[in-house]
Amino acid sequence: MAIPDVRRSLLAAMQTNYLHLTHQLKSVPAERARSACVAGHMQGSLISAADLVAYLIGWGQLVLKWEAAWQTGEAVDFPETGYRWNNLGALARKFYRDGEGLPWPALLERLAETHAALVTLVERHDDRTLYGAPWYGKHTLGRMVQLNTAAPYANARARLRKAFGPAVARTSGTVQP
Repeated sequence: MAIPDVRRSLLAAMQTNYLHLTHQLKSVPAERARSACVAGHMQGSLISAADLVAYLIGWGQLVLKWEAAWQTGEAVDFPETGYRWNNLGALARKFYRDGEGLPWPALLERLAETHAALVTLVERHDDRTLYGAPWYGKHTLGRMVQLNTAAPYANARARLRKAFGPAVARTSGTVQP
């Protein structure tokens, strides 16, 4: 899929990749959601499906925080206060900890809520605001949203497929991969 450069394409990428991801997440047995069997974000590490969902929530919430600060003219401490781009492993571990106490269904619900808020963020901006000028460094707002939604949704789906196998959909009594 091409990198989106207009709002319509960004929304389509976000929605498509999110739907594929949620389909894959439904194939994760709740009793295995906390088993460290998914390739982690640091080379050679393993995390759980719950950690992966917490990671997606964390980045989505950061995008919402960045955009809210930008809207009010506040300075944004990228990527997050106390963290630097050259040490994203520590930020990933923070996201995993943030999700530790949440049951699997609650994590999935929080992911859905975060995704919905990100869709709303994109819907309230036009192409010019999303793609007309750099927003952070050389990246536009639309690109920053894509880098933290559609792209990691697809990456997470691939990690889950590798750990749990392809999701299987049952339709009309037939099984499809």
